[in-house]
Amino acid sequence: MVREDGKRNFVLREEDGSESSVFSGSMPRQAALKAARRLEPRESEDEAKEHATEIHLREKGTDKVHIFHAWAWVDDAPGDKPDWMEGDITKGNVSKQGIEHLDE
Repeated sequence: MVREDGKRNFVLREEDGSESSVFSGSMPRQAALKAARRLEPRESEDEAKEHATEIHLREKGTDKVHIFHAWAWVDDAPGDKPDWMEGDITKGNVSKQGIEHLDE
């Protein structure tokens, strides 16, 4: 369901079918990128991509489950970072694998 601000809510589904965190975004990929940054980060993007994790995001109000391969890694903060930001940041990326529909 689309909110007034144009964003949609997506719930992270665990393997056992339970649902935990909610991520919002105007597109499923935007929510998946937010979820990917919560994964355990690897030392480099190449290493992280080799150990990609499959995440399932159900769009609230629908039976659609968006499936992504997701990975995260640690990188240096940009040179123009604000003073409060640490020297290392977690970056994430995703690759969409498809959509499933729930039978529940």
